[in-house]
Amino acid sequence: MSMNDYLEALKLGQKEYQKCVAHGEYPYLSVLEEITSHVVIDSEVPIGVVQIPLRKIVGTNARSRSTAFARNFMPLLESNTEFAQKWMALCNSHLEEGIRDSIKCYEYLNRYYVVEGNKRVSVLKYFDAVTINAEVIRVIPRYREDDENIRLYYKFLDFYKVCQVNYLWFSKEESFARILEVLKKTQPEDWDADFKKEFFSCYTRFDKAYTELGGKRLERVTTGDAFLKYLEVFGYEGLDKKLHAQVLQEVRQLWDELVLMETPEPVDLVQDPEQTKKPDMIERLISGAPNPNRHLKIGFVHDKNKETSNWTYAHELGRNYLEEVFDGQVETVVCNDVFNDPRGPEQVMETMIDDGCQVLFTTTPRLAQAALSVAVKHPKVRVLNCAINSESSHMRSYYGRLYEPKFIGGMVAGSLTRTNKIGYVADYPVSGMLSNINAFARGAHMVNPKAQVYLVWSTVKGTDIDKAMWEYGVDLVNNQDMVSPSYGSRQFGLYQWQEDGTLNNISMSIWHWGKFYERIVRSILNGSWRDEDPSAVRSINYWWGLSAGVVDIMYSRSLPADTRRLIEFMKKMIINGEFDPFAGLIVDQQGRVRSPEDGYLTTRERMNMDWLIDNVVGTIPEVWAFKEEAQPLLWQEGMKLPVVTAEKKQES
Repeated sequence: MSMNDYLEALKLGQKEYQKCVAHGEYPYLSVLEEITSHVVIDSEVPIGVVQIPLRKIVGTNARSRSTAFARNFMPLLESNTEFAQKWMALCNSHLEEGIRDSIKCYEYLNRYYVVEGNKRVSVLKYFDAVTINAEVIRVIPRYREDDENIRLYYKFLDFYKVCQVNYLWFSKEESFARILEVLKKTQPEDWDADFKKEFFSCYTRFDKAYTELGGKRLERVTTGDAFLKYLEVFGYEGLDKKLHAQVLQEVRQLWDELVLMETPEPVDLVQDPEQTKKPDMIERLISGAPNPNRHLKIGFVHDKNKETSNWTYAHELGRNYLEEVFDGQVETVVCNDVFNDPRGPEQVMETMIDDGCQVLFTTTPRLAQAALSVAVKHPKVRVLNCAINSESSHMRSYYGRLYEPKFIGGMVAGSLTRTNKIGYVADYPVSGMLSNINAFARGAHMVNPKAQVYLVWSTVKGTDIDKAMWEYGVDLVNNQDMVSPSYGSRQFGLYQWQEDGTLNNISMSIWHWGKFYERIVRSILNGSWRDEDPSAVRSINYWWGLSAGVVDIMYSRSLPADTRRLIEFMKKMIINGEFDPFAGLIVDQQGRVRSPEDGYLTTRERMNMDWLIDNVVGTIPEVWAFKEEAQPLLWQEGMKLPVVTAEKKQES
C-alpha cells in the first residue's frame, strides 16, 4: 500500500516540478540559508514546541535537502532509492499509529523551513494533514521601514505576543490589531487554552466554506483578510455553533466584498456631482428605478446627538434641509447615541429597516462596520456611511474636500498673524484630517513664508488647549468647524485673541450636508442612483468640494477688503479647477519631497496622508495616547497604529 502512495506522491511532485519549469520558476524547496544570506538578522529566538500549519512549511534550511522534493514537498526521487524506502516506512507509521515526533525548523517572516523532518512533512502534506508539532527557532530580521514584508512581520510579532496564533496572516499592517479589537481579546490573558481551541475551530470552519467557494483563487486576499472581513460583518459570537451550510451562505453574501479587496483599484471616486449620469426613460424602466413620485423614508443614524456633538448638529441641519426641499415626498427618522443604545447600532438599523426605511445615512466613520453588516444582509436598502476612505461594494461612502476651504483659511491666518505662530486644534488623526491640517499650513505659508502652524490634539489624554496655545505664543487659533447653539463658546473656526482676553472670530470652514443629501436623494428618485456597471464589483465614494457646495468658508465682514477679495478669488479659482492647493513643491517634516516643484499629490495621496508638512510644529500621536473614547474610531479607521500590548500600555 505504501508503494502505491509513494508512486502517487511522486506523480504529484513531478507534476509540480514540470509546472514550475514551464513558468520559469524554481522547482525545488526554498532554502532559508539562501533567502537570509543578504538580510541583516537581529536575533534568533527559540519559541519551543508549537503546533504549526503544514501549509506554512515552505522549504528547508539547507540546500542539501532541497532537491529531493518538488516545491509542494512531494518527492522527486525514484521508488528504488533509500530515500523512497524511508518515505514509505513513515507512510506506514502514519497509517498505523500516526506521526508523533516533532520536527525541527526555523520560522522566518511567518513561514517555516525544516531543519530535521522533511520526509515527515512530505508524508503529512500528501495525506492533507493540517498541522504538525515542531520545535521552532524564530529568525527575526532587522526592522526596515522600506520593506513591506518586514513591516508586516513586526506587526505579526506584536500580535503573536498577545495570542500565540501562527496560522493567521494579513495583507495590511493594521489588520493584526484590528482582529483583536473585533474579538475583544486584546490581552494575553484573554487567550486561554479553551478560547484558542475554539477560535481555531471557528477559523477552520470559515476556511472550509471560503475554500469551497474558490477563495484560494483570490491572490491578493489572504484567508486571514477574508476571515477578518467576515467577523466584522457577521460577528464571532455563535460561529462555533453554525452549520456549514449557514457559514457557506454568509460567505456567499460577503463574496463581492472579498472580490473588491482583490481589485487593485476598487474605488470609483466621484469628485463632482456632474459625473453622475442622468438616465433616460427607457433606462429607468429597465433598471426598475424608483418612481419620482414615490414616498421615500430615510433613516439618519448618529453616533452622538446634536446637543453634545457639533458634528451631529451639522448633519441635523442637513436632514432638516432635506425635508424642506422634498416636502411631502421624503420622510426622515433619526436615531441618536446609538452606541449607548442597549440594542447596539446594528440592531438599531435593523429596526429602522423593519419600520420601512429604504435609505440609511450613517453619519460617522465609527458606524462603518455596523452599516456594512446591515448593507450585506439587506442589499435592497441603500446604505451610506460618512467616511473619506471606505471600500465596500454593498454600501457607499461620502465626505467633503474640506481641505479646500481650510487652505483658504490658512491664507487668511497667514496674512493676519503678527507673531508668525498660528495654532491648530484637531481631534482625530483619521483620513481627511491630515489633509486639512496640511492644506491650512500650505495656505498660511503661501502668503507668509515665515508662518508656522502649531498642532494640538484635543482628544489626547491630558490636553489643555488654552494652556498649550499660550505656551506656544500663538496669536491666532483654528479650532472646530461647527458649533451647536447649546455649546455656548466662541472657540470655533479661525479666531484671534484680543488684548482684553476676548475672541475675535475671523473665518470658519463649514459643511453644507443638506446640499449633499439633496443630490443623493434626487438621484434615487430620478433613477440615476444605479448608474454604475451592474456587472462590476466597485466601491462608490463621493468626495465633493467647493464646486458642489458641500463645503464652504464663512468670514467676518470686519476683515480688510483686500482679504475678503482674496478669499473670493481663491474660491473661484479652486471651483473652476484653476488652482490646486496640493500642487507644487511639498516637503514633509522629515525633509522628504512629497511632491516636486512641477508635480502634485494624487487623489489617493490626499486621502491617505499619514504625514505632516514642514511648517507644522507637532506630531501624530500613537493610539494609546488618545482618550479611551477616541480609540474605537482610530481602530475603525484602520490607522497604521501598533498593537497595544500590555507592556506598551504600561509604558504609556
